[in-house]
Amino acid sequence: MIDNKTLDEMTRKFTEMLPESVRNAQKDIEKNVKASLSGTFQRMDLVTREEFDVQVALLERTRERLAAMEERVTALEKAMLNGGK
Repeated sequence: MIDNKTLDEMTRKFTEMLPESVRNAQKDIEKNVKASLSGTFQRMDLVTREEFDVQVALLERTRERLAAMEERVTALEKAMLNGGK
C-alpha cells in the first residue's frame, strides 16, 4: 500500500491546484481527497516499493536455483545414459 507520506504529498499537490476561492475549505478537501485516494489504492491492491523489491530478489534467487537444478538434472540424465550402455 502507498505510505502516508506519499499520500499526503499527493493530496497537498492536488489542493494546491484548486482556485483560491475553494482553498478556504482546504482541510475538508484534503481529508476527502486523502480518503478517496486511500480507498482507490486499497482497491487496486498496490504494494510498496520495498515489498516489490523483496519479491524481485526472491524471484531472482528462485530462478538461480531452478537453473542450477536444471543443470543437475541434465547431468544426472547424461550419467544414467552413459552408465546404462
